[in-house]
Amino acid sequence: MRIFAPERLCALGAFCFLGDDRLFSKLKAELDAVMERDPAARSRAEVYFLYAGFKAVRAYRRANWFYRHDMKFIARMISQRARRRTGIEIHPGATIGKNLFIDHGMGVVIGETTVIGDNCTLYQGVTLGGTGKDHGKRHPTLGDNVLVGAGAKVLGPFRVGDNARVAAGAVVLNAVPDDATAVGVPARVVRVGGKPVNSALDQIHVVDPIAQEMCRLRVELMHMRAALEEKKTEETEEL
Repeated sequence: MRIFAPERLCALGAFCFLGDDRLFSKLKAELDAVMERDPAARSRAEVYFLYAGFKAVRAYRRANWFYRHDMKFIARMISQRARRRTGIEIHPGATIGKNLFIDHGMGVVIGETTVIGDNCTLYQGVTLGGTGKDHGKRHPTLGDNVLVGAGAKVLGPFRVGDNARVAAGAVVLNAVPDDATAVGVPARVVRVGGKPVNSALDQIHVVDPIAQEMCRLRVELMHMRAALEEKKTEETEEL
């Protein structure tokens, strides 16, 4: 078979047995990223051996190497095995930057044309997927330092900006600016750069139109009563 050609096996050997410091420095950086963002993590050994999200990302790194070297069957085999073991599905064709942290992880799905920047955080149940309407680039692009809350869905080939936050349960169908917070279904931007966006509807303090009209009628009635009393007084004085 073509995937087992000698030159490919040589490349595979170089990949598996390359003992330079780069592999270990990248591994340490990803372990440290989990330690920094998860207060429940007690040691690097705990993260390495027990964290499903960490295992899924490491499996993706291996699968992506095979995918980029046109050994897509092996790539998919690795990714599907990781999905069965971790409950997290990352397509080997996705592009993922440094220090991705998938917390808890169960149910996370990352599509083939997804691009994820550095130092991003995804919680359980997140989907970075498509809408079924697009071709080519079908999945979202996340900038650096993006956080996507539990159960959120980001669907379509648009960008979620650097330092953005997507609230738990949100369904994002359009681009999100840098430093913004998106909430709701469908998601809307409620904060940019830490400042509230005025277009967000306040569901709690919204004015009751019926109460407002009753207040207007009450004031009008008071004026009518005052005018009537004044007219009665004038008629009494004339008599």
